[in-house]
Amino acid sequence: MDDMMNHCRSANSYKYFLLVGALLTILTGLAAGQGCPPQMTKVRQDEDYSYLADGALREHWWEQVKFVPFGGNDEWHWTFGAEFRSRYERFVNDEWGAAPTPDHDYVWLRFMPHLELRYRNRFRVFAELLSAVELGDEAGTSPIDEDRADILQAFADLRVAGDEDLSWTLRGGRQVLALGSERLVSARYGPNVLRSFDAADLLFHSATWRVDLLLGRPVAVEEGVFDDHSDASRSFWALYGTCNLGEAKGLDLYYIGYKSDQATFDQGSAREERHTLGVRFFGQGGRWDWNCELFGQGGSFGDGNIRAWSFASDVGCVIAGLPFQPRLGLKADIISGDRDPADMDLETFNPLFPNGKYFGEAGLIGPYNLIDLHPSLDFHLTEQWTLSLASVFYWRESTADGIYGNSGQLLRPDGGSDARYVGSQFDVVLGYAPSRCLDMSLAYSILVPGGFIESTEPDETVQFLGLEFRFRF
Repeated sequence: MDDMMNHCRSANSYKYFLLVGALLTILTGLAAGQGCPPQMTKVRQDEDYSYLADGALREHWWEQVKFVPFGGNDEWHWTFGAEFRSRYERFVNDEWGAAPTPDHDYVWLRFMPHLELRYRNRFRVFAELLSAVELGDEAGTSPIDEDRADILQAFADLRVAGDEDLSWTLRGGRQVLALGSERLVSARYGPNVLRSFDAADLLFHSATWRVDLLLGRPVAVEEGVFDDHSDASRSFWALYGTCNLGEAKGLDLYYIGYKSDQATFDQGSAREERHTLGVRFFGQGGRWDWNCELFGQGGSFGDGNIRAWSFASDVGCVIAGLPFQPRLGLKADIISGDRDPADMDLETFNPLFPNGKYFGEAGLIGPYNLIDLHPSLDFHLTEQWTLSLASVFYWRESTADGIYGNSGQLLRPDGGSDARYVGSQFDVVLGYAPSRCLDMSLAYSILVPGGFIESTEPDETVQFLGLEFRFRF
């Protein structure tokens, strides 16, 4: 921790100026009011403010722009919204000292305004812009760090049949997708640049089922202005169904197909075609909540076959009778790795489009070739303050495969090591949300190397510091 603080003291002062500016923005906006409308989400198109057609329900300033009649007709209305986020991150000994610039820090600035035009519940057009810049990183920028200005989303919905209990909807255009628990298809909200797809979607809704039929390509991010484009080297298609089992319980059943002209694993690089079948059971009852998922994958990698699998679980319990409503949680994952890099077949599981910070705020290790245990303890200190304590213990599922980052890049090849234990991670996150529109967080993580990192070197202890301010309406 002393090394982290010494590095932070040496950082350029303009970064702290940006953070102070963000803090002043938050303090200025504290009068925004609490409000009790639909919960804001990472995927803003899922929010519905049509209830504000009743003007008597508009109590706060931001509600005035959530339902704006178009042409004097309430059947047509505009919805406006935006997000501004400022985030400071600092790494010491990134990638255990193996990164080209192991000690580096930066500020992420992100602005995302959106606009929706809706006709009753039959038709809508949704557009969202993204401006994301990174300041001061000695390590340089990547597609998750910077996209100066571009179209994040631009799609149209047409409900072609049905009523509130049974409907079919056609959707086409650029869109951010978040399927299920986002273990396979996520918005990648944590990093600076969200992930979007150019896709066509047919959605079916009934009283008990939602089914998505999807076909699309991920968007390739360029750092300039309005230069993002469909990634012609990759495509995916999916049939994803969610069943409401009642009593706050649900079941997901799905198939996801994926192609990549050039995929890279510890075994090497080749064309990849992968087919994923999955099932997820989730819900809550009493003091307990759970989210468990089983995946199987087949397909081809070059001239070889793919046989991969994974199991993921997240179970928690609110401890009754104690102050601060503590929730004790345990996540556990088993994610297959390759058995023999010398043969043509591949057993490394591919999470396709996973969360950008899959195992905590540092976001260093990705869900490939791992066994992990992730205990946590969360406290609601007050209505506005939260505290989260967590640790993650990592092992390689296969000692013939390496470990990977969130985007699938090979962090550390197997190097001939028989060691299985990768290391231990410890996280502390303090959160503060003074209103619906405003929140901030402070996070510190430390990743202590285990036998595998020590045997392949370098093996420095990683430290991470993150400070975030966010304003949304």
